[in-house]
Amino acid sequence: MKRLCLCEICECGRHRCKHLPTALFTKGNQGWAVSEYNEKYPTYKNCHPPKILKPKPEIKCNYGPMEGTTTFRSHFIPYEVSPRPEIKRPKYQPSPGVIDFGSTYKQEFGPYQLQPVLPFRPKERKRGTDVKADTLPTYKDHFRQWAITRQEPHTPKMSFPIPTAKYQNTTTYHDEFIPLGLVPCESFKPSNIPKLSDVPFEGVTSNQLHYIPHPLNVHFVKAPHEFKPSDQPFQNFTSHRHDYQGLPGQMPKSCKPEHVAISQDTPFQSSTEFRDRFLPWPVTPIQVHKTPEYKSPTERMDLRTTTGTNFLKHQIQPFIPARPPYRPVCSSHPFEGTTTTKEDFKAWKGERQETIRQPSAIQLPSGKMEDVSTFKSHYIQHQLQPTVSCKPLPAPQCSKVPMDEETTYRTQFTPKKISMCPASMDPMPGFVFEKVDDRGHRLFRELSSQEQKSTSARNAGF
Repeated sequence: MKRLCLCEICECGRHRCKHLPTALFTKGNQGWAVSEYNEKYPTYKNCHPPKILKPKPEIKCNYGPMEGTTTFRSHFIPYEVSPRPEIKRPKYQPSPGVIDFGSTYKQEFGPYQLQPVLPFRPKERKRGTDVKADTLPTYKDHFRQWAITRQEPHTPKMSFPIPTAKYQNTTTYHDEFIPLGLVPCESFKPSNIPKLSDVPFEGVTSNQLHYIPHPLNVHFVKAPHEFKPSDQPFQNFTSHRHDYQGLPGQMPKSCKPEHVAISQDTPFQSSTEFRDRFLPWPVTPIQVHKTPEYKSPTERMDLRTTTGTNFLKHQIQPFIPARPPYRPVCSSHPFEGTTTTKEDFKAWKGERQETIRQPSAIQLPSGKMEDVSTFKSHYIQHQLQPTVSCKPLPAPQCSKVPMDEETTYRTQFTPKKISMCPASMDPMPGFVFEKVDDRGHRLFRELSSQEQKSTSARNAGF
């Protein structure tokens, strides 16, 4: 018998078995899984695994009524508590007699008669005389001012006579260097005279001379291919629709509550819990305090103050300033506005000097402008010849040979038969389900030819 898994039978690659997380522990009361550890280290006969002392997590449920007693209520014994006795204190009675305010300081330290302390500083003796003080210092007495004579200058006398004539404002450059006229320079630039030619322009190119037009063949126009629709109907089934079919089930019920129509004939209940429980209390109005009216006093107001009554004004002489009085210096003579600067340095009569211009060597024309340019005077107009286009005519390239309608897709493509995956069928043809492996693999047994014939006959008779 050959057993195959669902993963091995699948041809499309979309059917797989659900693997379990581990296969070390088998299901049911089967033996231990074979491993390398069990083969090398066999078990001992007399040794048993140690017993687990941990209690089993069993929940003891008591469905009777719960007692309201606790350990504090059961063990606590109340004692008789008596009130604490009060302590009677005697009443305060003041002692008879007079209080003695004497202290040890007053008894041991008696007062002594003290005399005032005499100062050790000698008395200040003032020596005053009626003679006027001499305010002349020793500096003024010993150091007298000498009579200083003016020292004559040691500079030599100037032998240059000062000119009395007016300044001419000329320099040696103006006197010795006489301006000369401009010398005309000869120009080495060639004359701008166009060179004219009497020979007409030849509009012939190498393309026009050597190009030979060749005749073109007639372009073959292919007739359009007529579209023929397919006779077979279109199969709109996909692999998802074919393989994954929905399971039969009931339609989901809506969790939305049923709509109950509210009748509008019933009157609206305007009473609420707040209106029923919270009733208005009787409130007394607030008494408004009336302010007494203002009455102005009838007697006259005394506006005197303590300063005006107690502090009298004394006649005090004003303070005389120690600064000497300001005496303006006035003179009846007119003010002389002449100074040494005005007398020695008198203003000259300044005239603006004319600009020194050199005579121009170019003589400007005086007549009217002719308004004729060199282009107008020398340009000769020629007749234009149209250029011949060397571009070939857009003639269609036609061919009488028919076009081959064969392509690489038509020649090399071979249609393949669409086959269904046997793992998607239920029941699977040619296989019988046996069991599920420890790792989660679904194992199928392949039927023989006789078993397949018997199963097919059963299905046909059914």
